[in-house]
Amino acid sequence: MTVLSRVMLLGPPGAGKGTQAKKIVAETGFVHLSTGDILREEVARRTELGRTAREFMDRGELVPDRLIIDMIRGRIEAARDGFLLDGFPRTVAQAEALEKITLLDVVINIELPREEVIHRLTARRVCRKCGVIYNVLSNPPSANGTCTACGGEVYQRDDDRREVIENRYDVYKASTAPLIDFYRDRGLLREVDGAQPSDVIFSVILSILSG
Repeated sequence: MTVLSRVMLLGPPGAGKGTQAKKIVAETGFVHLSTGDILREEVARRTELGRTAREFMDRGELVPDRLIIDMIRGRIEAARDGFLLDGFPRTVAQAEALEKITLLDVVINIELPREEVIHRLTARRVCRKCGVIYNVLSNPPSANGTCTACGGEVYQRDDDRREVIENRYDVYKASTAPLIDFYRDRGLLREVDGAQPSDVIFSVILSILSG
């Protein structure tokens, strides 16, 4: 039985947080709270929040706290059986704001070096129609560049271009990496090597969640 139910994933872009989050949610039944997914949904719907957030996302910059704190608050309060935070908090200021909403049980930091982050993300492609994610090196789309699931157009997102990824990583190091010390000081941080195979990483995470 899972003991730790208020969980956060931490790590640079491309570290595999999204992949691991899906596995964890399927195994535990936790509510998956991904600001990346939520913001992309807002962008797709062309809401006021989405239009504002898009300007920051396209530049590889962090979306300001004021746009996401209240959005996260309601979802956390509704997650009675546990939640998994993926992509939030990103800064110490956000972490301090989160502590006023709820306390975490554990923070899992998936580590990955800068060059590996760039290597992974510049190879990423997404189906414009159904959202399936491909990797031109390890999991390419069909030979004609279309989605093997639905036949839709496969493209490279603006935030997966090298110059944007480099900026995203630098922003991460400057703004988000201090969270490592923040949560280490609180005795909540557990570190996992993100260069390992995905199933190995998942096994390690499950052992952490078992308490």
